[in-house]
Amino acid sequence: MAKTLSVPTQEFEKKDRCADLPHRPRVLLGKMGLDGHDRGVKVISRALRDSGIHVIYSGLWQTPESLAISARDEDCDVIAASMMSNSHLALGPRLLEALRVVGRGDIPVYMGGILPQEDIAKLREAGVAACFPTGTGLLEIVEAVRGAVRPRTEKIEGDCPTAQLARDISLLHEGGASRGGARRRRPARVIGITGSPGAGKSTLVAQLVGEHCRRVDAGAATGRCAVLAFDPMSPITGGALLGDRLRVDFNNLGERVFYRSLAIGGEDYHAVDEIIELIGGAFEGDDPEQGAFDTVFVETVGAGQNETKIRTHVDETVVVLTPGMGDAVQMDKAGILEIADVFVCNKADHPGENELVRDLRDIAGQRPIVETVATRAQGVPELLDLLLSR
Repeated sequence: MAKTLSVPTQEFEKKDRCADLPHRPRVLLGKMGLDGHDRGVKVISRALRDSGIHVIYSGLWQTPESLAISARDEDCDVIAASMMSNSHLALGPRLLEALRVVGRGDIPVYMGGILPQEDIAKLREAGVAACFPTGTGLLEIVEAVRGAVRPRTEKIEGDCPTAQLARDISLLHEGGASRGGARRRRPARVIGITGSPGAGKSTLVAQLVGEHCRRVDAGAATGRCAVLAFDPMSPITGGALLGDRLRVDFNNLGERVFYRSLAIGGEDYHAVDEIIELIGGAFEGDDPEQGAFDTVFVETVGAGQNETKIRTHVDETVVVLTPGMGDAVQMDKAGILEIADVFVCNKADHPGENELVRDLRDIAGQRPIVETVATRAQGVPELLDLLLSR
């Protein structure tokens, strides 16, 4: 019997292909409709990241409306959307219209996937900027994203305060200066969420903002909440995978939460105070039904033992831990535990939860300990009660 030789997939070369551009490209990858497969998107997102691009992945089963909101709030240069066969002719035009409705009809839309040749002309005629059928090479996609980058203007055309806020954040984070005349106000409550990679910070933040919105809807809370989510920037290419927002159910929350992802190197929170003030001032004194952002959650990069700078930028620091992270000696030497105002034992349904809580009680003093299972929203209402009362 003849042997079958397997040829390994050629590794995509990590190389900064964007250093010559006015700014790092920001691309939103979205899967619309009922498409439940994301392996291809993950391959594309890594290739883009490894080319120096900042990639925002919004997750599966997105609506055109949720993708439009994400692209606007993230101040993207381009949306790259895909979906199951036979839905592109309906969902593509809906996405273009949704972008116009949220104030960013200028963001180009690329579409990929199983696109019959006879439909590509129809999509282009509808306003889709480019189409990428199966078999398109990764470098071709990288070049297309590069080609979408234009120098940023200070003012966004039209009258959309949220789109302008997103642009002001981009200018401040990447250029160090914000637009003149932008209102600033420190929100009433700025909460830092930190902890080691894999502790469930993003899921916990998503549940907190969902619970906050439900309370506002029920009249049990006031004001709106926003999220600043930081992820690491590649030290090799300058690219980044910004995937925290995929935990938030924007299909239901819509525009009630402002969510912005940013890439940093190490603990370089150089503009976070000013960005928080921009968020707090964006809607101050405007339509009372819309309301200002009074609560801001700041989610850090997955933190190690000596990553503690976030505490100087927030009012309260929540440190998220999980069972099995280490023994009491590891805890005592971990500087991150010293900055905690609140401890959260997440994944409290995992083995070792009792031991973790016991060890935390030895070092917490008067600081509260809350047990949560973020994937099931267990303990989240109690945690939000605590954070809103402090």
